[in-house]
Amino acid sequence: MLATMEYKETEQATATSVKVHVEGLRFFYGASEALHGITLDIPEKQVTALIGPSGCGKSTFLRTLNRMNDLIENTRVEGLVEVLGDNIYAPGYDLAELRRRVGMVFQRSNPFPKTIFENIAYGPRIHGVRDRATLEEIVEKSLRNAALWDEVKDRMNQSALGLSGGQQQRLCIARALAVDPEVILMDEPASALDPRSTAAVEDLILELRNQYTIVIVTHNMQQASRVSDFTAFFYEGDLVELGKTPNLFTCPREKRTEDYITGRFG
Repeated sequence: MLATMEYKETEQATATSVKVHVEGLRFFYGASEALHGITLDIPEKQVTALIGPSGCGKSTFLRTLNRMNDLIENTRVEGLVEVLGDNIYAPGYDLAELRRRVGMVFQRSNPFPKTIFENIAYGPRIHGVRDRATLEEIVEKSLRNAALWDEVKDRMNQSALGLSGGQQQRLCIARALAVDPEVILMDEPASALDPRSTAAVEDLILELRNQYTIVIVTHNMQQASRVSDFTAFFYEGDLVELGKTPNLFTCPREKRTEDYITGRFG
C-alpha cells in the first residue's frame, strides 16, 4: 500500500492517466496464496517493469491482468482488478474483448505454423475483419510498428517458422498489435534471445510506449533499468516497493529491495 501511496503522491496520478488499477488482489493456487493483497496503479503510455526472484508472484500477477490464470484449474482471485476502467472479474465480463484490448507476449516466441501474413491477420479475422485490403493494411501497419516490415515484406507468404528467434518474437509482438490493444503485457520477452535480438526488442519497447501502456516481467534488472519508467519489486507474493525506475534502483526505500538489486539474494 505504501508503494501505491508513494506513486500517487509523487506522480500525481489521476483516473484518466491510470490504465490498470489493482486493489487488495489476492490469488490462490488451491489453498496456497501466491499474491498477498497487491495494490498498485499502472499509468498510461508508460513501461512498468515487474522484478523479483523466481517464484515471487510477478508472472502470476501479470496473468491476472488478462485473466490467463483462468486456464489453470483450482485457482481463485480476490480483490479488484480494473483494466481500462472495467472490473475484469465482474460476472459476465467479455473475455474476448479483454484479450483484444490487452495484448500478451510470452517468454518464448510462439508463431502459428502459418505464413507471416496469416499470423498477423489471424486476430483481426477472429474479430470479424474479412476485407482483404483492410487485412493487408493492418498487417503492414502492425509489422511496421514491430520494426519488422522491411525484413519480411518480400516473404509474406512464407512460413513464420522460418524466421530467426528475434524475428519470431517481434512477429508475436506484431500479432498482438494487430487487434489494436491499449495495454501490452510482456512476460520475459527477451529471455530466450541472443544479445542482438534482445537489443532489438528493447528498442521496440521504447518505441511502443509512445502508443501503448506496457507491463513487462523481467529477471534482468539491467533490462528493467533500460526500458521502464516505473519498477515494481515483488518478493514472496508481496509488492515490496513501487517507484520511478531511476529512484528505485539508486535509492530504494525498502531494505529487501536494496538487497535484491545489489545481488545479496535472488
